Amino acid sequence: MRTMGLLIVAMALAGCTAAPKQSSLTTPPPPPPPPTTTSQLDFPQRPRALPLDEVDPCAVLTADQRTALSLDNPPSAYVEPSFGSARACTIRSTTSGNVARIALVLASGADVWLSENAQVEYAVSAIEGFAAITVRTPDVHDVCNVEIDVADGQFLDVMFRDGGNSTAVQQDHLCLGAQRVAEAAMASLLQKR
Repeated sequence: MRTMGLLIVAMALAGCTAAPKQSSLTTPPPPPPPPTTTSQLDFPQRPRALPLDEVDPCAVLTADQRTALSLDNPPSAYVEPSFGSARACTIRSTTSGNVARIALVLASGADVWLSENAQVEYAVSAIEGFAAITVRTPDVHDVCNVEIDVADGQFLDVMFRDGGNSTAVQQDHLCLGAQRVAEAAMASLLQKR
């Protein structure tokens, strides 16, 4: 009888104890946060389309603009295979030793730079109301690009790079150069159209 009484008391006490806490190993993890994506919708809306189909890349910058940017060598046209055979133009500065390149990309939109596949660091701003993406490629410090969203499936690529100076040019300076060339290029394109 005494054993029966102890058993009843033990069962009553067991009912009053809290359930054991779940360990972090048995607790399901919280749901992952929604993926952060940047898309064309994050761009400033274009003031208008500015198609590049009929543009000569070496005529984008005027002679006065090239002089103001210290790009004093003659422009040289070529085809850039890495951008779907984009028509491009390179202009060197004998003053600074830097090189500017303008490429007319008709094979994809500027949002290609926002993809994880691009594996770049970028910042989105605007030039003349058009979305402009300043692109830095990790571990490549002698170049900076500004990509301008000008029309559906088209962008203006402006690259500014160190042309082999004896003292390396800081990437921040190259990005400023790319920004200046991009601003001049957009002003010229808008004036011509």
